This record gives sequence, C-alpha cells and structure tokens, in this order.
Amino acid sequence: MPAFPEAEYADRLAKTREEMERRSLDALLVTDPANMYYLTGYDAWSFYVPQAVIVPRAEEPPIWVGRGMDAPSAVITTRLPPERILTYADDYVESPTKHPMQHIAKVLAENAWERARVGVESDAYYFTARQLQVLQESLPEAEFPDAYLLVNWIRTVKSALEIEYMRQAARILERVMRVAVDAVNVGTRECDAAALISQAQISGTPDYGGDAPAAFPAILSGEKAGTPHSSWSDAPFRTDTATCLELSGCRLRYHCAMSRTVYLGTPPDEIKRLAEVVREGMSDALAAVGPGRQCQEVEAAWRQTIGRAGYVKPSRIGYSIGVNYPPNWADHTASLRAGDTTEMVPDMTFHLMLGMWMDGWGYEASETFRVTEGGYELFADFPQKLFVKE
Repeated sequence: MPAFPEAEYADRLAKTREEMERRSLDALLVTDPANMYYLTGYDAWSFYVPQAVIVPRAEEPPIWVGRGMDAPSAVITTRLPPERILTYADDYVESPTKHPMQHIAKVLAENAWERARVGVESDAYYFTARQLQVLQESLPEAEFPDAYLLVNWIRTVKSALEIEYMRQAARILERVMRVAVDAVNVGTRECDAAALISQAQISGTPDYGGDAPAAFPAILSGEKAGTPHSSWSDAPFRTDTATCLELSGCRLRYHCAMSRTVYLGTPPDEIKRLAEVVREGMSDALAAVGPGRQCQEVEAAWRQTIGRAGYVKPSRIGYSIGVNYPPNWADHTASLRAGDTTEMVPDMTFHLMLGMWMDGWGYEASETFRVTEGGYELFADFPQKLFVKE
C-alpha cells in the first residue's frame, strides 16, 4: 500500500500542476524514482531500466509506464487505476534495435501529446541523453522543455507525515551510529564494520524496520579521512588514526543522516582543536537557522567561526534532504552555501554536513535538522564529540 493517504498525493499533484501551468507544460514526464514515488507511491528497485510517470496538466490520474514485470509493483504501491498502469514488452530491455522510450512516446501520442509541450527531468540521474534523443526522434512535433527539479522544489517543504517518517529514520540512525562507533576497533576490518552498519540500517528498531539507504555507509579511515567520498576496504582499522563515519537511517525512503568521527589511540592536539572548532561552528550555524533566514546566512555564521580559528572550508556545508533512491539522499534544491538566497520556511529539512578534509586526515560531524517556527529541531539525539578509543 502507498505510504501516504490519498489526499496527500492529491495535494502534491495539485502543486505540481500549478507549476506546470506556470511553465505552460501540457504534461510532465517524471523519471526520477524519488519523484515517481513522491507523486504516486510507486516503489521498486526497477529504475535501472527506463520507466516514467506521466503527469497530465488536466485533472486526470497520472500514467505509470514501465517494464511489464514491474507492473505488479505499481499495482501494489500506488492507487493508480488499472487502465493508467501501462507496460512495454521485455524485448525492449537492453535491445540494440529498439528502445523503451519509443513505447513511452507512443503512450504520449495516444494521449494527444504528440505535438504538446512535455516537460522532462533533463538532469535526473536516470534520464539519459539517449532517452531524450529517442523521444525527440519519435515525436518530432512535440517540445521537451527542461523541467528538472520542478517536483524536487515541491518536495523541499515536508508534510507532517514526511516529518514523522524522518523522525523514525532518526531513531534507526541513532542505533546505526552506536553500532558504527562500537565497530571501529584496532584490527577490525573496515568491511566487517560496514556489514554491521548495513545490518543495523536494514533491521531498524523493534518498532519498525529500515530500508536500504540511498547511499552506502561512508567509512573513511586513516588517510582516507581526508577524502569525502571514498569507500571501505578490507583493511583493518589502525591505531593512531581517525575514522570518519557518514551514515543514515532510512524509513519508507525518507532519510536522516549523521556524521561522527572516532579516533583510535591518543588524539593529537590538532584534531582535538579542530573538533572543538567544528562543535562551535555547528552551534553558530544552527543559531542562524529559522524562518525568513536565507541559506547563505547559515553558511556565513559557520565560515565566520572557523575563520577566526584559521580554517577554511570551500565546499557547501549542507543541503535539503528527504526522500530518495540511490545514489544520493539529497533533494538537489536548497544548499547551505554562500550565494544561496533560498529563504527558509518551517518544515524544510537539511543535512548540516561539517566535513573538514585536511591533508591526509580529516574530521566530520553533521546533523539533520528541521526548520521550525522558532528555529530548528534536530532529528537525532547522539553526542556531538570526537569519540576516542584508547
């Protein structure tokens, strides 16, 4: 069954259609799996083949189009009428002579959109240049304007039930991070720690299970602590090294993320000093959060604090977070960085990611928060400190 009541999907579709009207779109071709899920409830790990939800500007149910074997997932996870769940034959899959977008183009034509303005999510992970080319060749009289992030911006402000799912993800995350900190020990292999973390992510809590998150556990140990996006290995954790952990809990595709750092041995003064600066910067950045404040103000508060200590962080310090599928848990909309004038409103949710990647070492601390009427709410409750295991 869908994760949300019918009225919530109706509200999301209404907001989407308002934006379609503003952009003069007759239909919207949604290929981002998170947006497909958001608008209809469709949930399956089928996004490695072309699939789409077509949203008419008119007040009609969306149309799901996908591989035939995935239609049962559309029946189970959405409330779409049976006649709006359409499939293509399996010989379209990975064929050198035909392409699934030819069939999706046929569906568009059969619904009188062969000369229409059909928005496409041109920069979404699973919408390729080849897919757009096939659409254009199949419907030469149609227009395919860019509608990337149209739905994503609607997703940026969460509903009460979305916030509740993120709180549940936070309860999972608290257990996950405790497992992770406990697993980092001299001689333990990184891959074995990753296995324990993954088990905790999926097992969840006694009250509700977890989902496989959109990003794998980031376990950055030793010199890899100076890199933000490395993977674990089968090497053992070593003494006198820092290990940065960037993890998440995931509940019904909604994420809560957190980073912490573990040091094995006696930490040098340099990392202890950086940990204190990051803690202070975290506090000052959060103090800048609130309705009417701009995203860049949060980054400016952080930058001022670390600047007094002689540190510089060139990358953004956070981003909108929520529902997603691999390879990323971000909404791809508002960022906490200089120049982002997005105004915060209640029930926006952000991952405030204070990763400091130095030359051959690093330190990470992060929190996921919700903008409230009076400031912010941290989703997870876990100590903000350098974890030392001597």
